[in-house]
Amino acid sequence: MNDIKILWVDDEIELLKPHILFLEKKNYTVNTCQSGTEAVEEVKVNNFDIVFLDENMPGLSGLETLSEIKSLKPTLPVVMITKSEEENIMEEAIGAKIADYLIKPVNPNQILLSLKKNLDHSRLISEKTTSNYQQEFRKIAMDLTMVNSYEEWADLYRKLIYWEIELEDIEDTGMTEILESQKTEANTQFGKFIEKNYAKWFNGEDAPVMSHTLFKDLIAKEINKKQPTLLVVIDNLRYDQWKTFEGTVTNYYKKITEAPYFSILPTATQYARNAIFSGLMPSEMERLHPKLWKNDTEEGGKNLHEADFLEAQIRRLGLDIKWEYHKISSLKLGKQLAQNFKSQKNNDLTVVVYNFVDMLSHSKTEMEVVKELASNDKAYRSLTQSWFKNSPLLDIIQQAQQLGFKLIITTDHGTINVKNPSKVIGDRDTSLNLRYKTGRSLSYNDKEVYGVRNPKEIHLPTINMSSSFIFAKEDLFFAYPNNYNHYVSYYKNTYQHGGISLEEIIIPYVVLSPK
Repeated sequence: MNDIKILWVDDEIELLKPHILFLEKKNYTVNTCQSGTEAVEEVKVNNFDIVFLDENMPGLSGLETLSEIKSLKPTLPVVMITKSEEENIMEEAIGAKIADYLIKPVNPNQILLSLKKNLDHSRLISEKTTSNYQQEFRKIAMDLTMVNSYEEWADLYRKLIYWEIELEDIEDTGMTEILESQKTEANTQFGKFIEKNYAKWFNGEDAPVMSHTLFKDLIAKEINKKQPTLLVVIDNLRYDQWKTFEGTVTNYYKKITEAPYFSILPTATQYARNAIFSGLMPSEMERLHPKLWKNDTEEGGKNLHEADFLEAQIRRLGLDIKWEYHKISSLKLGKQLAQNFKSQKNNDLTVVVYNFVDMLSHSKTEMEVVKELASNDKAYRSLTQSWFKNSPLLDIIQQAQQLGFKLIITTDHGTINVKNPSKVIGDRDTSLNLRYKTGRSLSYNDKEVYGVRNPKEIHLPTINMSSSFIFAKEDLFFAYPNNYNHYVSYYKNTYQHGGISLEEIIIPYVVLSPK
């Protein structure tokens, strides 16, 4: 049974009796009136699902009536019906956000199709999406049992993100729950894969592009004297967050390459981002640049020397380029760079580190408002999209397009919504991060972490002789036994990074050309 109410407005409504009977047989309720003034009154007092509106009526015209209806109920779909194919009338109607446009004489099937298109659209899309995912679900489940290389993991993760975003707006929560369980299973298997293979990647085995090889292997090859390049490193950007604002970027740029790369461990800014700019693993940074590198236990900022690291790497690679580095950690700094961006056009490379996403995820634990706004991955994506569309970064990208810059967008690591605590005990010098710990005499649950007793194996600094590193897997976060309950309730369901998950490790690297 249809509970759909239609208002049909036409000064010759009696001629449409056969159409109305046809719709009533299909269980639609049709109210009629013969003037724009009547229609406006009807819309004021009744809740209609859709309006069919004749354009050419005496008194209040169709376009005038449309304007009145939209001011009363902006979301009510209005289908304009007219004898005229005059372009200006069509343009005015479309500009006023009509739902559809039909030319007289209309036949009943056209009316029915318009109803289906406008009222059943979301349901039909939802059913199709659900059906497609159900078919894909079996393939993903099979892939999960067989995936055994970093390329296959990158493909599988992108497939999961694709379906997560596709299923976002459908009403079938059952499908979303199934996908969530697949993501959880994927992260369990991915944790085992990293534990088994990570150390081997530093011993000459086939390895993915990682933080410390990103600049040399990918970015440097894009820089040339003929065209300036803008490299934007958005701190803490997950792959799914990139996908939410990709459409906005591609209004100005066309994509040349999109290739996920792997963050090093820990998936934390001081390690991963310094590795990008230095082209070195943390133990090498400590050895070669002792004045620039700071360990977890040392006082002071850990990411204050990115430009120095980059300068050393550019020199080491023998690149003869003019470059500048900018770090944006506030709205004010973003606006300043946007205002002065034209001055960058003479550089071969302009590097912009944009800290917004990191501030958002960190402030989430501190501010109840942000906690409300980013309560789950869907909300987190939405918040990122809203930020990007209103940020100085979009202004910078638009200017870069007009000035002919090549654009590279990437990040240092992702982040994961942590849900379950894992108990850890360490001395007072143990590092503070919730997803990894380094220190002496760490006591932890072996099954819940990737433990590295000799940090040199994975090219991490040894703070003292008996220091080890542990990395949380899946959606775990470390909690100390003292004050345990308060700690757990405070950090549960917040976004953290430093550990091992698809979300933290497999991250976007995108090269774009101006349109």
